[in-house]
Amino acid sequence: MSAHCQLTGARPGFGNRVSHSHRRTSRRFDPNIQRKRYWLPGEGRYVRLTLSTKAIKTVDAIGIEAAVARIRARGVRV
Repeated sequence: MSAHCQLTGARPGFGNRVSHSHRRTSRRFDPNIQRKRYWLPGEGRYVRLTLSTKAIKTVDAIGIEAAVARIRARGVRV
């Protein structure tokens, strides 16, 4: 499974490595993905989410309930 964020939808980007001689080979820019467990008080259970570090900061700002609502709105099962 590719590294992607459940909240923001961040996925790997693709580009080229460029050597000193300007020879190009393909490379991949992976987002900083972490697995984090949150307590969901509305449902009385823990949820384990795969989030980018940017999304972890977003959860801290808006709260876990709102974040889970956004994830479910994207059609992802939590």
